[in-house]
Amino acid sequence: MGVWDERAQAYRESPEHREGWDLDLIVEWAAGAGTALDVASAGGHVARRLREAGIEVVSSDPAPGMRPDVVCPAEDLPFADARFDVVACRLAAHHFQDVKAGLREMARVTSNLVLVVDNLRMGDADEDANRLRDPSHVRNYSEEEWHALLAGAGLDVVEARTLERRIELEPWLARTGCAGENAARVRELVADRIEDGRLRLDRIAIKGRKA
Repeated sequence: MGVWDERAQAYRESPEHREGWDLDLIVEWAAGAGTALDVASAGGHVARRLREAGIEVVSSDPAPGMRPDVVCPAEDLPFADARFDVVACRLAAHHFQDVKAGLREMARVTSNLVLVVDNLRMGDADEDANRLRDPSHVRNYSEEEWHALLAGAGLDVVEARTLERRIELEPWLARTGCAGENAARVRELVADRIEDGRLRLDRIAIKGRKA
């Protein structure tokens, strides 16, 4: 069983993933769509919310334990060109081995919109903390990088919003099994963003339309 299969239940139950302004915004931006693809679905929260909004959704994820409709990586989506009205990806792109390839695939299989939410890059110390907490972390990107990445995939950015999110620190560490000396070091690296047991994250939601 892979590491993400082992984490699946924790991510399905995580309050930090089940709700949030960014999840609400994906639903708002997808309004009126008939079909959607949830890429790197993880706990399935985007798929759940879009289905509740009356959209026909296919979920995809490389980890079978996440129970997606289709098991596949973002960089190799087994769908026809323009198969979906909307393609969404929330809080996953920082794990992609090739984020450019993933975005190209998302742009290929949509007929209209690509919606991406992810944590923003907050400096080298934060990147070190993320990799120590979770070795599957590849990289967070800045807002400027996100605009360039979508443009490189042939998408016109029509809206982008950045807001902070405060999450419970200890459950954040526990979800990836980060404990002991590693957890202590992570706390040191992000100490300036911890208040009352909560960690501040900066997050971007970006809406791209197929050019």
